[in-house]
Amino acid sequence: MTGIDVRVQGLAGRITLRRPEVLNALNHPMCLELERALDAWREDEAVALVIIDAEGDRAFCAGGDITSIWYTATQGNFDFARRFWFDEYRMNLKIHRFPKPVVSLMHGIVMGGGVGIGCHGSHRIVGHTTRMAMPECAIGLIPDVGGTYLLARAPGQLGLYLGLTGTRMGPGAAIAAGFADHFVPEEHWPDLIAALAETGDPAAIAYHAAPVPEDPLLQNRDKIDQLFAAPDARAVLQALTEDPDSFSAETLATLRRNSPLSVCATAEMLRRLGPAPTMAAALAQEYRFTYRSQEQGELQEGVRAAVIDKDRQPRWRHGSVDDVTAEEVDAMLAPLGAAEWEEGK
Repeated sequence: MTGIDVRVQGLAGRITLRRPEVLNALNHPMCLELERALDAWREDEAVALVIIDAEGDRAFCAGGDITSIWYTATQGNFDFARRFWFDEYRMNLKIHRFPKPVVSLMHGIVMGGGVGIGCHGSHRIVGHTTRMAMPECAIGLIPDVGGTYLLARAPGQLGLYLGLTGTRMGPGAAIAAGFADHFVPEEHWPDLIAALAETGDPAAIAYHAAPVPEDPLLQNRDKIDQLFAAPDARAVLQALTEDPDSFSAETLATLRRNSPLSVCATAEMLRRLGPAPTMAAALAQEYRFTYRSQEQGELQEGVRAAVIDKDRQPRWRHGSVDDVTAEEVDAMLAPLGAAEWEEGK
């Protein structure tokens, strides 16, 4: 068992994540199985669209299986994670470019690798339990799986804010930020799936869709656009420090808990991508950081503090973003030569 169920139901290719006991955390075999399904259905005339959902009440997918990644690296095996990320990103790009509709139904926790599966298709559905985030800076990583592509395209400075802080989005914020398209009450999801499988037509989504709920996060849009318009992470923190608002104080506290190197690198990655990135360029840049994140970065320490020892006291190499040099960020994002991520590999 790979933790993923692949089958055809009516006119729909069905992909269901089935590791609810670990919040459907994504591992390498699941990535490969999902990719094989996409490859098989691409030219299959019997499959009109693809539906991706997940079992369990708590999560669509809480992210990648970082525990196994951490353990293999403690034994000096950095290639395990590198191969996983390389293949995962290829799968993410295939979802993004799939020639048929891809409908994802994302309930509960949707983070990291879950965003990579659910947020690059053509019809992205959220419900009342959806809590979506890219919290990688908190563990010494950067928003990956195409996360920087989505963040760079978000309106105003919302993408930079979400990428640096890892703030959780409810369904309204996920739609406003461009991570999702439709709000459908979760009690309607079984009927929607049945209609999609019967008709092969995503127009059924409109019938079940409902008004998007208000999201408290969006009440601070003007403040976010003002404070995160600064040219780099250091200037953002300075702007937050000088602003007396309670929102700024809370945001500043969050940023100071995250890896300074990850915060600075994420800001620089979004700057380099610009407002009109391509998915392939975003993934290639992300891979440069993730490739180095264990051996040269701070992922091992971040996972130790958050998941292994759970002391929530990461010992980052830098005391603050002021201590991170541009040269260090450039080194994490430098080309990898023969190891560079390329979509055709």
